[in-house]
Amino acid sequence: MNKIQQLLLGLLTLVIINCSVAQPSSKVSSTSKKAIKLFNEGKSNYDARNNESAEINLLMAIEKDPNFVEAELLLAYVYQDFRDYEKSLKHYERCIEIKPDFFPEVYFSAAGFQLKFGQYEKALKNFEKYLTYVNAPLMSKPYAKDGIRDCKFALEALKHPVDFNPINMGEAINSPMSEYFPSISVDGETFLYTRQLKSEMTYTGYNEDFFLSTFDGHNWTQSVNVKPINSLTNEGAPTLSANGRFLIFTSCDNPVEGYGRDRKGFGSCDLFYTFRVGDNWSKPKNLGQTINSRNWETQPSFSADGKTLYFIRGLGRPPNRQQDIWTCELTEAGTWSKPRPLSSVINTKGVEESVFIHPDGKTLYFSSNGHPGMGGLDIYMSKKGEDGKWQTPINLGYPINTFSEENSLLVGASGNIAYFASDREGGLGGLDLYQFELPENLKPDPVNYLKGKVYDAQTKKPLEARFELVDLETGKVVVISHSDRSSGEFLVSLPINKEYALNATSEGYLFYSENFMLTEGSLKEPYRKDAPLNKIEVGKTVVLRNVFFDTDKFDLKQKSKIELNRLMAFLEKNPTVKIELGGHTDNVGSAKSNQVLSNNRARAVYDYLLSQGVVAERLSTKGYGDTKPIADNNTEEGRAENRRTEFKITSK
Repeated sequence: MNKIQQLLLGLLTLVIINCSVAQPSSKVSSTSKKAIKLFNEGKSNYDARNNESAEINLLMAIEKDPNFVEAELLLAYVYQDFRDYEKSLKHYERCIEIKPDFFPEVYFSAAGFQLKFGQYEKALKNFEKYLTYVNAPLMSKPYAKDGIRDCKFALEALKHPVDFNPINMGEAINSPMSEYFPSISVDGETFLYTRQLKSEMTYTGYNEDFFLSTFDGHNWTQSVNVKPINSLTNEGAPTLSANGRFLIFTSCDNPVEGYGRDRKGFGSCDLFYTFRVGDNWSKPKNLGQTINSRNWETQPSFSADGKTLYFIRGLGRPPNRQQDIWTCELTEAGTWSKPRPLSSVINTKGVEESVFIHPDGKTLYFSSNGHPGMGGLDIYMSKKGEDGKWQTPINLGYPINTFSEENSLLVGASGNIAYFASDREGGLGGLDLYQFELPENLKPDPVNYLKGKVYDAQTKKPLEARFELVDLETGKVVVISHSDRSSGEFLVSLPINKEYALNATSEGYLFYSENFMLTEGSLKEPYRKDAPLNKIEVGKTVVLRNVFFDTDKFDLKQKSKIELNRLMAFLEKNPTVKIELGGHTDNVGSAKSNQVLSNNRARAVYDYLLSQGVVAERLSTKGYGDTKPIADNNTEEGRAENRRTEFKITSK
């Protein structure tokens, strides 16, 4: 739905006015018989939906009588039907000029188009005038009040413009057709978006396809049609996972004969998914009836943690469709939770669309015409508070938002560069994609990304593995994802200045355990952490790097339980495996005290596993003291490596 359609929906202009076409009284104001005859012919043609002839009749009537207000009003309707809104506004304004109190609804209609064209002072005056009429339709008054709110907001915003220098992304990305709904991988190297194409195969005359461009280090390469996913029906609004290999998108139920039947959905538009293995994309599949319904699901945004999906659900049909932002989570079992709408802090009685969740996981950008703005759809930002609730949305301000159509905002992982679609002047045609530097107060929290590879420790063969990252301070799983089946590579985005636990698991292998502190750094130089996995074999060991004790103590720290629960899951999945729990120290202190400490630490892990239901016959313990160092005890870093708890396979 474009901005003009949204305007007409919001103002209900057609519903109100066309119920009383052009004759508020039984007599017309003109005394010219020729003008009246032409007017009546024009009205008959208009009622018969012959607007071309009606236009000619009415123009001739006005030529005979320049002050024929009924003809001016009916001509405004004709141009409104033609979607020539500038001409329509011209004739509404002429009605007001000829006979100010002739028809109160004219003020409402004129103000709506003046708001659409950024004529805020005129629109404000006409909205306020409309509300002075006691007999004005009640159903329009709330929209008039919203119009006044927007006019006042816009006039104030014009006085305080934000720094904004949009740069058209150029012919490598844009074309004479419309481009919109961009998506980008966390490393900023893959740019995927929707392009509208002309098509003789669909009843709409248009088809939406995905186009993809890559960054060569200096520029975006010429975009190419993503043929393995695109069909003769519509694909649009893509969202990429952090690593650029999992794609959720919208496909609508507009099957061409012989095509698109395998994408039959549950409603007019559904969400589908596909994933890339190497350079190939899998056959798209429907996300399922938990998410998709008989309604309209579109414009997804998949969070960088791989757990949360935001999307737009439209209830009803255009032009009266109610659009809100909904969300759901991916459960541990790999299924989607029941979707729920965001609160009324975000969703309004108007239209919400173009939702985007930044990789920081708590900064939401979206478009709406229900919050105070510049008229029609504006772009907003909201941040999730510590209580998990969304805060009051912030309008991105003028001139990021204007009276033109702004949507499809995308913010790169760095938080510095934003991308959006706009039909502003100077583009290559229709909606074009632009990029700009985001003002400081509109930026998300800084993130970096972790990049690595999962592989067989002996053969170096790449492995597909499930991995998760846990915030050690809160104990919350912040990312769940999988390494690439072909290359074993993974890429995830994470907030900086936090300590994380990394666990990777693959069928038939011991799990991998690591912890690290992700400090501020450049997205051009990501944090690198590979995960070599050992097969489940007698004698193989795993260092439990996320089991923690205070210095010279053997009481388990609370955050150790994250790792030990992972060990319990491994034992449950491999019920015949038996393990030895080993404690190790550095060489600081006496050998005797180190031996006692290592024994006690191993025993502490043993006791915890027993308390959680692991049978004693599968467990044994041993303290090694400082006898088996794995690093240099002459450095602090080496001593930290040597202070460890590990488990060893004793039987499988």
